[in-house]
Amino acid sequence: MENTVFVLLLLLVCCFSETQVIAKPETQKQSDEPASGRQQTCLPDIHTVLREMSAMLAEQRVEIRHLQRDNEELKGLKTQLNLQKTQLDELKRHSEVAQIKLTAQVAEVASLKSRSNITESQVETLSRDREVKQVAFSASLLASGEITIGPFNTQTPLVYKHVVTNIGNAYNSDTGFFIAPVRGAYHFQLYIGAHGHASHASGAVLVKNGHHIFIAYEHQPSHFGSSSNGASLLLEKGDVVFIRLWQNARIFDNVNHHSTFSGHLLFTM
Repeated sequence: MENTVFVLLLLLVCCFSETQVIAKPETQKQSDEPASGRQQTCLPDIHTVLREMSAMLAEQRVEIRHLQRDNEELKGLKTQLNLQKTQLDELKRHSEVAQIKLTAQVAEVASLKSRSNITESQVETLSRDREVKQVAFSASLLASGEITIGPFNTQTPLVYKHVVTNIGNAYNSDTGFFIAPVRGAYHFQLYIGAHGHASHASGAVLVKNGHHIFIAYEHQPSHFGSSSNGASLLLEKGDVVFIRLWQNARIFDNVNHHSTFSGHLLFTM
């Protein structure tokens, strides 16, 4: 575009120069006629040149306006891009803050869950301890009828079949064994009854893990007699307590439940 304008301007200058040449005195014009004739044949029409230059200038103005409009649009796009970048940065910052809050919330939920698990475990432990602490039983030899057991040459374990109370299920009516569910202090009581006999007494022994603790013993030749005894014992979890009939002794029971075995937990340790 710049080259074209330059050429047209050059042609315009040439036209003005040639016009001045044509305006010389007639005498000089006649002497130079052969040369000027050749130059006039090469001169472009000045009006044509001006029209072309005007058209080109008009086109350039239009192009400049287009360029200016494009430049304004680019400025607008740049402003929009900067605004969008600012918005994206703000969204990114909010996202980071939200992520931090979410991480904190996840940690808090995990902590609450852990504390909840601990609390549930504590509740279960307390509930279990509460159940374990509720230990008590009472049983007699027979639920109905009557029986006299013994005498035997050796001590014989007694099984108290008629269970009145068995809180905590620590007493087993099939074996006659009380098994301590928890470490603690327990109290046991035994009562025995039998009709008098000249040769055989009535007696039974409280036994812990195979060791004799206390005996309840009575001997009279006639009439009905009874005896009792009791003990408080420190038991470990799993210790076994039961009653053995004394050797060569007898024990009696009927629906009145004369012969009984009882025990309960005093406190855990």
